[in-house]
Amino acid sequence: MAQKKYLIAKLTSYLREEKIQLWKPPYTNEKKEAGKEMKDLVQKYSSKLNINENDTENMLEEIRCKAIERGTGNENFKVTGIARLDIYLPRRKSRKIPLETNLFITGKELRSQIAQEHALKENAIKIIINKKQLDLGKTLEDQGVTHNAKVMVLQLEQSDEETKRKVQEEELQCKKEKEINDKMQRTKKGLEILAEREEYLDPDSVPYLDIANQTGRSIEIPPQAKKALVLAMGYHEKGRALMKKKEYEIALPYLLDADKHFCECSTELLNTVDNYAVLQLDIVWCYFRLEQLDCLDDAEKKLSTAHRCFQRCYGENHERLIDIKGSYGREKVLFLRLYLLQGIGHYHSGREKEAAEFIQKASRLYEELSIDPDKVYRLSLLGFSEQEARLALRACHGNVEHAANLITNRREEKAQIRREERAKRRQRLEDVNTLKSMGYSERAAQVALHNTQGNLDQAFKFILDNPELLLEDDDDDSVAMDQFQVSQESIDHLMYMGFSRESAEQALKVFKGNIHVASQTLAHYGGVLPASLLLSPEGSSPSEESSSSKDSPTESAGSSSSPTDEDMETDAVNEILEDIPEHEEDYLDLTLEEEEQIIHEYLSYIQESGEEPLGKTQCKTRT
Repeated sequence: MAQKKYLIAKLTSYLREEKIQLWKPPYTNEKKEAGKEMKDLVQKYSSKLNINENDTENMLEEIRCKAIERGTGNENFKVTGIARLDIYLPRRKSRKIPLETNLFITGKELRSQIAQEHALKENAIKIIINKKQLDLGKTLEDQGVTHNAKVMVLQLEQSDEETKRKVQEEELQCKKEKEINDKMQRTKKGLEILAEREEYLDPDSVPYLDIANQTGRSIEIPPQAKKALVLAMGYHEKGRALMKKKEYEIALPYLLDADKHFCECSTELLNTVDNYAVLQLDIVWCYFRLEQLDCLDDAEKKLSTAHRCFQRCYGENHERLIDIKGSYGREKVLFLRLYLLQGIGHYHSGREKEAAEFIQKASRLYEELSIDPDKVYRLSLLGFSEQEARLALRACHGNVEHAANLITNRREEKAQIRREERAKRRQRLEDVNTLKSMGYSERAAQVALHNTQGNLDQAFKFILDNPELLLEDDDDDSVAMDQFQVSQESIDHLMYMGFSRESAEQALKVFKGNIHVASQTLAHYGGVLPASLLLSPEGSSPSEESSSSKDSPTESAGSSSSPTDEDMETDAVNEILEDIPEHEEDYLDLTLEEEEQIIHEYLSYIQESGEEPLGKTQCKTRT
C-alpha cells in the first residue's frame, strides 16, 4: 500500500512537471476512454520508475479515472448542488469510495447512508471530517463540510474475536458501542468536574488536577486558561492511554477533542509547554496507524508545528532543556517519531530523497536510544522500575551508574516537593481553622485564602469585602433567616457596641445569632448591612435568592441531589485519574518497538525505489 502511494505520487509529479492532463485529449477520447497515446506514457514512465508496464498502466489509468470523476463531480456540483465526498472506510475495508449527496442532510443521515451502502453497523461507526467528529444533529453545511471533502470512517470494535452466532455478535457489538459512548460521556463529565475544581479544596478528600512544570512544581495560570488547559491535557491523557492499548480508533476522537481545547489556550502559553507539540505527533501517529493519512490534509503542517513548538520550548539546540533537566536524551524519542513521520509523509508524496534523509535520521536516533535489556535489569535489582531505568539510561547515554544517581536524585526532588506541598496544606488547614474559629464558614475561608495567596490578614478582609461569602454556612440547619429567633441578650450586646437596634437585629437574623460575624460585618460597613445581605420585603433570605447564582460550576458538577448521581460523578473522576500516569515523563517512555519495525519497512521501500540511504547505518537492537 505504501509503495503504491509512493509510485502514484511520483507519476502525478511527473505528469504535473510535463503539464500532461490525462482527462483531456489525446489521453482521453470523447467516450472518456483511454486514448492510444497512453501507451507511450506507460512505456516512458515504467522505464523511468523501473517498474513493469502493467503496473504502470494500471496506476496511470487510476489517476486518469479519478481526474475525470473529480471534473465531472465539479461540474455536477455547480449545476445541481450535489456534492461528492470521498469516503475512507475502516482498515479492514481499506479503500476510498465516492459518495454523492446534498450538504443539507444531517450528520445522522450521512452516517446512516454510509452504514447502509457499506454493510456497517450504524451505531458502531464514528465519522471524522476536517479533523472533527461529525455532529449528528447538524447539517453538513452547518459543519463546514464542502464538495470533495474527505470523510474518515472509524469502526469501534472491542476485538477481532469472531462470534459463532450472529445474534451474539450483534449483542456484543451493541454492548460495546454503549460502553464506548458511556465512557466518552463519563470522560467529558469527569474532566469538566476536575477542570472547575480549585486547588483550595482538600486533595485527600476531593481530588483536583494541578498544572506543573517540567520539574514537577505547580505553576500559576489564570483560571480560564487553566480550565482550557486541564480539559486539553485530560483528553490527551485519555487518548494516550488508549494508544498504549493500540486502540487507535477510539483514541483519535479524544485526541481531536484535546486539539480543540488546546486551541482555546493563548499562543503565549502554547509556546512555553511541549504538550501541544506532543499532541500533534500523537494525532498524526494515530492517522498513520489507522492507515488513513490521506484523510489528514494538514499532516505536514501539524508536524512542522510540532517541530517549531519543540524548538521554542527546548531551545534551538536544546539549551533550555539542558538548563532545566541537565540533559535532553529522554526527549530525543519525540524527535525520532517526528523524523519518522516526516519521512513517511515525504515518501507518500513521492519525495524519496527527503524521505531517505528523514527516515535515516530516525534510524540513527533509534540506534542511539535503543536500551540494553541487561542494563535495565541491573537497575531493577537496585529497586528501580523499568520505566525509570529506560528514561534514566537515555538521559545518561547508557551509563548505568549515572542513571542510578539520576533516578535517586529525582526521587529525592519529588519527595522534597511532596514534603513542601504537605507543609503548605498543613499551614492552609491551620489558617482555615483560624477563620472558622472567628465564625466564618470553611468554604468562605478556603476561597478567601486562595484569593489572597494564603495571607491570613488579607483573607479576613477579603471575606468582609465579598458579602456573598458571609452567607456561606457549614451547618445543615435549614431554618430560614427571617424565621430565626434572635435573643434579646444578643441584640443588647450589639447595641452596647454602638449599633442601632434595627441593624443589630437584622445582622443577627442574617448570621443566625453569630455575634462575632455580625459585629465584624456591621463595623466593616459603617453600622449598616450591605444591600446584598438585607432581607427582602417578602421575607425570603438572601441566601435563598442567590442560591442558584452562588452555586459554582464546581458545586453543580461535583454535587447532586441523589447519592446515585454522586457515585456516578465520583466514578467519572476516578476513571480520569486512572489514565493520568504517575510518572511525569510517561509520554517520553516509548519502547520503540513499533518505530523499529516501521523504520525497517520504509528503508526497504526507499532502497527498492532506487534511492540509496545515506551512509551504511542500519536499524538494529543493541545487545
